[in-house]
Amino acid sequence: MATSKSLAATSSATEADAAVQSALRTLDAEGGGITALTTALQSDLGPAFAAAAELIRNAKGRLIITGLGKSGHIGRKIAATFASTGTPAFFVHAAEASHGDLGMITADDVILALSWSGDQPEMKNLITYAKRFRIALIAMTAERSSTLGKAAAVTLTLPNAREACPHNLAPTTSSVMMLALGDALAIALLEGRGFTSMDFSVLHPGGKLGAMLKFVRDLMHTGAEVPLKPLGTRMSDALVEMSAKGFGCVGIVDASGDLVGIITDGDLRRHMRPDLMTAAVDEVMTKNPRTTTPDTLAIELLDTINSSQPRITVLIVAEGRKPVGIVHVHDVLRAGVA
Repeated sequence: MATSKSLAATSSATEADAAVQSALRTLDAEGGGITALTTALQSDLGPAFAAAAELIRNAKGRLIITGLGKSGHIGRKIAATFASTGTPAFFVHAAEASHGDLGMITADDVILALSWSGDQPEMKNLITYAKRFRIALIAMTAERSSTLGKAAAVTLTLPNAREACPHNLAPTTSSVMMLALGDALAIALLEGRGFTSMDFSVLHPGGKLGAMLKFVRDLMHTGAEVPLKPLGTRMSDALVEMSAKGFGCVGIVDASGDLVGIITDGDLRRHMRPDLMTAAVDEVMTKNPRTTTPDTLAIELLDTINSSQPRITVLIVAEGRKPVGIVHVHDVLRAGVA
């Protein structure tokens, strides 16, 4: 006879399986919405999407994104994505717009209004305002013939798709589709403008992402901290320099100050002999050492260090052949790049 403990365990396992199956149905429904959106972009939605991108790209002002309810939440996220990828944008709540926030919108701006039905009464004043001041209006809606759809200069008509909610009520699939189309529009503009990782780093100085977008020049040691010795130096003097600077290496420069070699702990082990300390660095150094540049992204530097064979932990930073700094893998890790 089954114990109460075993019955409870069976019930718990059944509930867990039901939750996973529910999650799979949700993801399948939302995935179906994305598939429908992809198909639409390859058909009637494509020209409207291109027209919307062109309107936003040519705007003298900013992109104003507006919406209500779940569409409003999605709109806030889309506005943040646009702003962080080179398209100045901010969110205005459609209901608050009628109570003074319309003053945030100028005739040079473009409005992107999100509404699944396109007939929310709170949008009426915003639509009227856009018409009065001839502000370009882009609608993202499932109903082309709605009030919003008819008023817009460009209507991004979302394909009909069933919500993941079993009652087909809670905005789920529709929200994912709006978010995906907004992201697609932001990235299309990013690519069209040639927005680079350097541009991205200017707008993302904080957190792990900011750390990944730091440059070697932000992390490197410079000046007297860089271990350097000229050709002809005795190995005993080079070893003192290595020990004093603490990087486990010393760069070797010629009379012009160009980097021509490096001596590492590994080189010392490979050339170990009784007269090593009296030998010249020219005999021991590894010629034409690998270097990095000040404008290399920190994340790219970390990839270089991790993929190097034999393994390296430090690189001299050079402009052309002139050493200008040195960077250790610990500098990269301390900056949060990992």
